[in-house]
Amino acid sequence: MKIEIKKFGNILVSRPAGREAFLVIQSYFKPTDDQEIIELDFTEAGAVGPSWLDEVLTGLRQLYGKSRVICLPTQNPSVIESLKVIEDES
Repeated sequence: MKIEIKKFGNILVSRPAGREAFLVIQSYFKPTDDQEIIELDFTEAGAVGPSWLDEVLTGLRQLYGKSRVICLPTQNPSVIESLKVIEDES
């Protein structure tokens, strides 16, 4: 299942907004089985801050497991740097 992050806005930086996005994803994007990979697609996403991404990524990984939730490759510098921050904290 692919989730297009651009649907949540262009500037995604706050923890409360990330929590809200996570809750929307949890409610409306249901994997079809317990093996389906959840892909976060950052194509056309604007600025993505570490707090926002942490809420979404950590929430999804707690629900489905780290191996099932992946971020698709991106050239977006804010996503790349935010992922570095989150992965360093883990």
